[in-house]
Amino acid sequence: MRAGRAPVFSARLPLLARLGYQACLEPHRSTGAKAQAMKPQAKTTATGAARAEWTNARRIVVKIGSALLTDRATGTLKADWLASLLDDVAALTAQDKQVVLVSSGAIALGRHTLKLPKGTLELEQSQAAAAVGQISLAHAYQDMARARGLVAAQILLTLGDTEERRRYLNARHTIETLLDLKAVPVVNENDTVATTEIRYGDNDRLSARVASMVSADCLVLLSDIDGLYTAPPNVDANATRLDVVTAITPEIEAMAGDVGTELSKGGMRTKVEAAKVALGGGTHMVIASGKVMNPLRSIGEGAPCTWFLAHSDPMTARKRWIAGQLEPKGQVHVDAGAEKALAAGKSLLPAGVARVEGNFDRGDAVVIRAPDGRELGRGLIAYARFDAERIIGRKSSEIATILGVSRCDELIHRDDMALHRK
Repeated sequence: MRAGRAPVFSARLPLLARLGYQACLEPHRSTGAKAQAMKPQAKTTATGAARAEWTNARRIVVKIGSALLTDRATGTLKADWLASLLDDVAALTAQDKQVVLVSSGAIALGRHTLKLPKGTLELEQSQAAAAVGQISLAHAYQDMARARGLVAAQILLTLGDTEERRRYLNARHTIETLLDLKAVPVVNENDTVATTEIRYGDNDRLSARVASMVSADCLVLLSDIDGLYTAPPNVDANATRLDVVTAITPEIEAMAGDVGTELSKGGMRTKVEAAKVALGGGTHMVIASGKVMNPLRSIGEGAPCTWFLAHSDPMTARKRWIAGQLEPKGQVHVDAGAEKALAAGKSLLPAGVARVEGNFDRGDAVVIRAPDGRELGRGLIAYARFDAERIIGRKSSEIATILGVSRCDELIHRDDMALHRK
């Protein structure tokens, strides 16, 4: 999300990930017949120059895996590494950028504290380990953020929080508010109450949904490998890293090998799945090595990595999604003054609405109609029908008095609106 008020989303945003893509890779030197067919860019070293997708990004989501945060031998936190990461976060915030961290590590830390055995844990053991580890992890982030003049905030989510509309909206508004207050949200999967998410979930896909939720410009997946290769580099000496991927094709998906470890459930396949979600939401994504100190600074210095490039920015992608991907749940009829205001790029205020129709909830898509019945466009409404009926035709300053609470001044914010071009 760019500067300004956050738009209202529906919980169906992850459906963007199901859009089709055509094969498209930026060509460069290749290795072998299969690589020639894919035309990947060759492996490179740090160039000292950051890509525009990085330098222009104002809102960045960073995913941190357990294997990077936790020492495999001792099961303890890699404090020096985390300190270097928070140095990077502080440097980015000093550049007026907003950073959201999606962090694993709770189970890995908790299993060490509880002296649980190596290998796959039972569900109840994972939940117990998460309950212990979340406290240690939150304290570590809080202490290191405070030492750098930052405020860290813990947010526990499950995948369900990104799919069920009301929970989705509440989570997004909380993160948006924290960012507006200059805090650094630290998101972790709520493994203490999750069930199947612990066995099959991963924070790669969760981070992609968080990135879409907050309209991030860039998603960073820090990994134990510096990008996507044509084959697993640990088994194929001829494997070549792709510098740029502009579409998720079956060939790209086939390249994703399983590089997960006992501490990290994620592999390259889950990262490619995350790229589908990110690109569908207009967010660029980069897979970069987290095995170095100051990993975010390294990206800015042109370190080797793989960039997945979105074809549109988050705002454009969202408006296209609103216009064509959602089933309208109701209609909003505006007066002539509101029609002119909308044409001038304004938001729709309750005062300009004559009547509403349908059975819609907060965050649902609705059709916006002119006084003569013409469809002007579609948008995501900020109030459920019961509340909307009570405030239409009234001034925004009266909303709090009428409803007892005021979520926002607009019935439909302009960022949540896709109008038809004349």
